[in-house]
Amino acid sequence: MLKLSQVDFFYGKVQVLKNVSFEADRGIVTLVGPNGAGKSTLLKLISGLLRATSGAIHFEGQDLNKLKPHQIVKMGVVQVPERRRIFPQLTVRENLELGAYVRKERGEIEKDMDYVYQLIPLLKERETQLGGTLSGGEQQLLALARGYMSKARLMLIDEPTLGLAPKMVDLIINLVKTLNQNGIQILLIEEDLEVVIKIATSLHLLRDGEIVLSGDTEEIKTEIRKYLEKFV
Repeated sequence: MLKLSQVDFFYGKVQVLKNVSFEADRGIVTLVGPNGAGKSTLLKLISGLLRATSGAIHFEGQDLNKLKPHQIVKMGVVQVPERRRIFPQLTVRENLELGAYVRKERGEIEKDMDYVYQLIPLLKERETQLGGTLSGGEQQLLALARGYMSKARLMLIDEPTLGLAPKMVDLIINLVKTLNQNGIQILLIEEDLEVVIKIATSLHLLRDGEIVLSGDTEEIKTEIRKYLEKFV
């Protein structure tokens, strides 16, 4: 389980996050809110790229604020950053293999590679193609699959559908749901309201660094719709 307790974060003298508390222990938890609300900063705190100024961030009982990023990755906390950031000069297969760099059991890695190719046949078709030659949507599929190859237990996904065509958005939604069904806890940033309604089990609305609304998606989707239409 991921648990944040009264987390504050400052960039210099500017407070970016204020008293943020929530838990993510099931389903697909989604963060929504306007640009500058602190959503991406929150993911960086969880992955160890930034340190909380105060408060606590725990995953499976361990204080992530005391660990280095590579230690957090070894725990199974994996970030899929905004704009994919795959390795453009490496092939699809090499990108997937890099996702498994902390693993040692070659047989299990190959088994997971086969599963990825069954799950996303397009990546099998592009296996020897350079990552940088893929379309934006294909790169997003590759980035998510690379996260799976790392044996992720918690996947932090930043705006996976940004700028993608509707058909590719549906593929991304289905893949994220499948990853969650495979036992991976998902914490997702997403601005497209229709995607949020389709994918999120629960959500937290951030504004000016504070959580102003939380709940199960079905219960608060009307309030979220009104807010996003007004501010996002």
